[in-house]
Amino acid sequence: MAIISEDDFHHSSNSTYRTASSSLRADQEALLEKLLDHPPPSLQRPEDRFNAAYIVFFCLGIGSLLPWNFFVTAQEYWLFKLSNCSSQATGEEPKGSDILNYFESYLAVASTVPSILCLVVNFLLVNRVPLRVRVLASLTVMLSIFVMMTVLVKVDTSSWTRSFFALTIICMAILSGTSTIFSSSVFGMTGSFPMRNSQALISGGAMGGTISAVASLVDLAASSDVTDSALAFFLTADVFLALCIGLYLLLPRLDYARYYMRPVWPAVFSGEEQPPQDSPSPSSGAPRSSDSSTPPLRPILKKTAGLGFCIIYLFFITSIIFPAISTNIESLGKGSGSPWTTKFFVPLTTFLLYNFADLCGRQITAWIQMPGPRSKVLPGLVLLRTCLVPLFVLCNYQPRVHLQVVVFQSDVYPVLFTSLLGLSNGYLSTLALIYGPKIVPRELAEATGVVMTFYLCLGLMLGSACSALIVHLI
Repeated sequence: MAIISEDDFHHSSNSTYRTASSSLRADQEALLEKLLDHPPPSLQRPEDRFNAAYIVFFCLGIGSLLPWNFFVTAQEYWLFKLSNCSSQATGEEPKGSDILNYFESYLAVASTVPSILCLVVNFLLVNRVPLRVRVLASLTVMLSIFVMMTVLVKVDTSSWTRSFFALTIICMAILSGTSTIFSSSVFGMTGSFPMRNSQALISGGAMGGTISAVASLVDLAASSDVTDSALAFFLTADVFLALCIGLYLLLPRLDYARYYMRPVWPAVFSGEEQPPQDSPSPSSGAPRSSDSSTPPLRPILKKTAGLGFCIIYLFFITSIIFPAISTNIESLGKGSGSPWTTKFFVPLTTFLLYNFADLCGRQITAWIQMPGPRSKVLPGLVLLRTCLVPLFVLCNYQPRVHLQVVVFQSDVYPVLFTSLLGLSNGYLSTLALIYGPKIVPRELAEATGVVMTFYLCLGLMLGSACSALIVHLI
């Protein structure tokens, strides 16, 4: 976890940025967009003592994706629960065999569609429902679902397989939607904080994926009972969700957090200069007509169009490759029968390596934030990642129907390409995501965070749809 001294930052009315060389000054000016000012003595910025706020946001990032990752990682458990054990014992066709073939497809739909819908709802509720209510309500619902699924682990569901299947899909849909509300709300909140806090939240999400990949590998190596493994997964998710509730309640008690969470000057965005972020809050008699209105979408889209393209295309390319193509790349030495080439090759070279590389890429942004938000280098690097698609296809992807040529005749190549995929995805996506809320007035930072999350989900949806087409062409 990266820790950066607050002394290395400059402060403006809407952002906090590290001192950079003269070559980055233009990007800084574009990002700050306002003259540097100094807060009055009554609002002197407190320090993040012991990096408490950074750690809180990092843990909230873990909690935002770890439960979902554990839900998906327990694949063997779902296959076990959705097969009718009594029918298999008598030699009959399992009643759940028809739903087993389509379970992953249903799960993908149940995790994607509600996310988009809940992002729209969350955007509409930004100024209508307090942030605290949205975050705590979504965490409570997520925890309730996981407690219920934890209880069902040791319940024999072989006599009501289809009902359990329907319940699982419904739970996944609710979990995905509430997780999206939680993560987008907290990310929007970090728009009023210095960038390091947004980076901590995003890096925490990658850590959640890494933890789930490690847990899956440990489970695979131990070959323990499938229900015991699922029970450990779900109990871990329960603990992290409960921890997230406690940490979020702790956050306002930190002086550093209270400084950035103080009320925003109520003004309707009109494209004109807004009161400085460090200005005292207006009196209670000030008009608050905009507090309950829907945030203006057009200026947000106009300001974040370039970054939005970067985010959409980044996750479009990533979701084309991972996991549809990368999980079907087999070791060239598979015929030897060694555990490395058969049992552990895909979990290690695909899931663990990608998540770890993604985490490293996101964490690097704690020290380096370049290119800037208006630099043409950023979209150039994003477009350059298109080359990764043919590189993965020309590895030992199996089965191959139309494209028989395997160019990269070594297991080193998929390892190298997966590392590049994860590093570039983590670094570039984190830059684009944390820049978004910083190039708009502070009163639009939270709504902009929701919009940036929408860009992310849109890229994932488009990439997932396109990956099916590419797989059929190989």
